[in-house]
Amino acid sequence: MRSITVTMWVTLDGVVQGPGRPDEDPRGSFTHGGWGQRYNDEVMGHEMAKSMANPGDMLFGRRTWQDFITAWGRSTDGNPVTTHMNAATKYVVSRTLEGVDAWQNSIMLCGDAVDTVAELKAQPGRDLSIIGSASLVRSLHAAALIDRYTLLICPLTLGSGTRLFEGPAPLTEFDLSGSVTTTKGVIIAHYTRR
Repeated sequence: MRSITVTMWVTLDGVVQGPGRPDEDPRGSFTHGGWGQRYNDEVMGHEMAKSMANPGDMLFGRRTWQDFITAWGRSTDGNPVTTHMNAATKYVVSRTLEGVDAWQNSIMLCGDAVDTVAELKAQPGRDLSIIGSASLVRSLHAAALIDRYTLLICPLTLGSGTRLFEGPAPLTEFDLSGSVTTTKGVIIAHYTRR
């Protein structure tokens, strides 16, 4: 059985919306886009490179997949992240997307997210990773399908924006399997479901 690991930038007040760019996700009149960029440093780069060194497949919600195509899918900059993103098999969970031919190695998962991902997880294959896709993560978490979280906990609050867990989340316990603190105060915490 495959495992599923989530990697998510998160503020102290739980916001996960738009850490990458000012225009990344303005839904709900969110004006703090790009908040995570001020925290990039060599330690974070090293930690993210370690996680991408392990080959695996990726799992996306529709919106994040469409955003990542713009950021990574058309780039040929030689960046190891770009190389990883383009080479990985990308499973896209969507009820509304018409097709995924726009980005190489993308496969559509149609139907209910929990059912299709549970079926995919049960098949033999490489482990799955999710970056972003908060709505998908919440659904999969509620169905006990998430095995690990890597949270990049940034030392700020935003007061508004989509949070990792909107509303109730089921009682779930995790063990801290490792952590690193960056020079800019970000705690990169690795949690494994008990």
